[in-house]
Amino acid sequence: MRVAIHQPAYLPYPGFFHKLSMADVFVIMDDVQYDKRFTNRNRILVPQGPIWISVPIVKSDKFQPNALVEINNSIDWRPEHLKKIRNSYANAPFFHLYQDYLRSVYSRDWELLFDLDFELVKAVANWLGIRIPMLRESELKVTGTATDRLVNTCKAVGADTYISGSGGKNYLDEGSFSKNGLRVVYQNYRPFPYRQRFTTSFVPDLSIIDMLSNLGPDCMKAACAEAPDAQTALLTV
Repeated sequence: MRVAIHQPAYLPYPGFFHKLSMADVFVIMDDVQYDKRFTNRNRILVPQGPIWISVPIVKSDKFQPNALVEINNSIDWRPEHLKKIRNSYANAPFFHLYQDYLRSVYSRDWELLFDLDFELVKAVANWLGIRIPMLRESELKVTGTATDRLVNTCKAVGADTYISGSGGKNYLDEGSFSKNGLRVVYQNYRPFPYRQRFTTSFVPDLSIIDMLSNLGPDCMKAACAEAPDAQTALLTV
């Protein structure tokens, strides 16, 4: 059994879902400290280039575990995010497949950032045909830090293989996995260029919303590809 373990992210980039496609079970890290890099924000493409859309959080919660971080709803962020996404992708070939769901998500009151992130991850995974169990790390009652925590999570779900991002080569203690009878497999994700609106020069690593809107359900051919030469794999719509 192969497990992917990851921090929550807001409308993640395609590589996030590529990792999930390699796994038999996904554990989302709801009980580790909030990480501001992508947990509450991601990028979409507008005529001027890529921009960030960010969910405002209660600033005093930035050192809290992910599951406890509250959204700052004194800022009217939901209609703004929906408007920006619509303005960017309403005329994209496949946006119509997702617009009703997105409208419903942004019409709901969200108190906790984690709940919003997890809802969106599950919805996108379903659109992409990734149907694996998704567990909250807090349900597993794991302890430890760094590699030890990952090893303990693998044991808790009965996995024999841990799927790591390529950056894990710089910090994982592979010996600890080996001593516990676990194998580490590194993700080999490289973005496939595809035709995007507003640009003739491909912009990689945007929110998965960009790929879905432009390629539709078949975007897994790009999101889950491990190309020998990504620059030659130009997809058209």
